[in-house]
Amino acid sequence: MAIAEKLQAAIALLQEVLAELPAGGGEVEVVVEPSVPATASTEKLCWGAKVSATFRDRVRWIATTLEFDPNDLMACIAWETGRKFSASVKNMAGSGATGLIQFMPKTALALETTVDKLAAMTAEDQLNYVYKYFRDYKGKLHNLSDVYMTILWPAAVGKPEHYVLWNKANRPTTYRQNAGFDTNHDGEITKAECSAKLYAMKAEGMKEENMS
Repeated sequence: MAIAEKLQAAIALLQEVLAELPAGGGEVEVVVEPSVPATASTEKLCWGAKVSATFRDRVRWIATTLEFDPNDLMACIAWETGRKFSASVKNMAGSGATGLIQFMPKTALALETTVDKLAAMTAEDQLNYVYKYFRDYKGKLHNLSDVYMTILWPAAVGKPEHYVLWNKANRPTTYRQNAGFDTNHDGEITKAECSAKLYAMKAEGMKEENMS
């Protein structure tokens, strides 16, 4: 039975029970929590072939709850982990960043955990912390650029694509660390330039052999 049919059956049963309650027995409030759309469980995900069914379901739940495209989150995780989708993958530059969205040590502490604890989790369990990290951005993630900026440079979330994150004159150190994004070599790194490789990663993940 499809999720929508199960929900309808449950509501019908609840209505029958409420109808049998004695009159004047007090108010009964029925709250139906938002749920993953019935179609979500059957839709294939970008890079879904690289992860478990549980992982895919949790990504769908996160994205549905926070109102953005689950494929965008999958593309970001693919990028941040080098397509490994590992909870323990670490930043090669030695920053201490770890896991699915490369949690920084200070970020992990703010989420009441540590990068070592995060690295010891399964990828599926670490998604709970991915949700905690993203939940303050509910309703603000309109495209892949915004989802990626949440990880890379939160100040750019919601900004236009030409928004400059760093430039050689005012932020020389940060610019130098991210110079690979400056594809037109004009001394400025824009939101669009940073996101271009993510869109390519998403397109790769949308190939039939990578979807599930």
